[in-house]
Amino acid sequence: MTQQEIQSIKQRFGIIGNAPALNYAIQVAAQVAPTDMTVLITGESGSGKESFSKIIHALSPRKHGQFIAINCGAIPEGTIDSELFGHEKGSFTGANEARKGYFEVTNSGTIFLDEIGEMPLGTQARLLRVLENGEFIRVGSSKVQKTDVRVVAATNVNLLTNVQNGKFREDLYYRLSTVPISVPPLRERGEDIYLLFRKFTADFSEKNRVRPISLTPDAVQLLTRFRFPGNIRQLKNIAEQISILELEREVDARRLATYLPAEQTSRLPMLLGSGTEGLTTTGATSYSERDLLYKVLFDMRRDMTDLKKMVLELAGAPRPHEAQELLRQNSHLFASAGVSTSYDDAPTADYFLSASPPGTLSVDPTPAYADEEAQRVEDITHETEEETLSLEAKEKEMIIKALKKHHNKRKYAAHDLGISERTLYRKLKQYDLEQA
Repeated sequence: MTQQEIQSIKQRFGIIGNAPALNYAIQVAAQVAPTDMTVLITGESGSGKESFSKIIHALSPRKHGQFIAINCGAIPEGTIDSELFGHEKGSFTGANEARKGYFEVTNSGTIFLDEIGEMPLGTQARLLRVLENGEFIRVGSSKVQKTDVRVVAATNVNLLTNVQNGKFREDLYYRLSTVPISVPPLRERGEDIYLLFRKFTADFSEKNRVRPISLTPDAVQLLTRFRFPGNIRQLKNIAEQISILELEREVDARRLATYLPAEQTSRLPMLLGSGTEGLTTTGATSYSERDLLYKVLFDMRRDMTDLKKMVLELAGAPRPHEAQELLRQNSHLFASAGVSTSYDDAPTADYFLSASPPGTLSVDPTPAYADEEAQRVEDITHETEEETLSLEAKEKEMIIKALKKHHNKRKYAAHDLGISERTLYRKLKQYDLEQA
């Protein structure tokens, strides 16, 4: 494909930029468009993946058919099957009449499935049947129907990682990625950033009848160096902010910097370690309230272990001032355990710590010999070793208890655990409890 043909496609679909990676993605989309091959578009959120699905549809023989774009992550798990494949009257509560699904409506057209990685596993099996045989069944029906739909999918996550974690079907992944198209993030497009900025400010000025914004050379350099974790959406947002808020229509680097976030990443804080559970564009891990509770309990146990070690050190301290210093240094441990410390009035004579129940830590002023008192100190060294606990073991134990409580009725057990029934099924398989 010539550069002139690529430029013609850009003008037709309003694509701004000349980055080599962008031109290559457009070339692949144009080459695959005349076929019926399934396409998987990958790229970060806000990088413009939907534009490529429109290119593929408009340049294909299906261009006169219907084109529908669907965000799989925006449809609730309980209704996505009905939305995609339709349902019969009375198939579920609220189904007052039969309804056609998107795959039936877009027959002979193109359907764009954005955020395909958010699709539930059950729906993935239905989609695979459509891709393999062109067949689907409405919810609540037993009649097999045919459809001739081209599927273009997009994702901002690593589907292979989801496949390894059991969140995405491997056979569906290879069926979707017949032709992969990678859309480059904005930070890798160099001078395209400034071209897009000028386009957004010009559109804003024309729409709102104000003078367009211009940037000084140092401001242009700052803009093109920014990473833009939100990609084109973030750039457009910044361009419109500057256009409406700046009184001076020429903006230098100092003024531009006030509109750029100090943190040049959109990484969310990870609560517990790292992994691929609930992976998003940031790679952050999503944890439930139960996991957070486990972490708090482990921290409390660690504090109590340190407190016990502290008590042993106090018991062996030969001088009052050494005990007082230990109390001062570790006052946070006593506070977290609900124990108050008092050492201001401690006697200057030799003393020994009495073994007492949890409460106010006191010092026994009765002089005695160290050897005799040490024999009366409770031996708690065996308790200072932290047990090796695992979240998986505790989770498995809770699932077993919930199933026993509800006589193996998984619906009620899942509700008691605060998770969905589908998640409980996955956990049963993970922990080999399917026969429980």
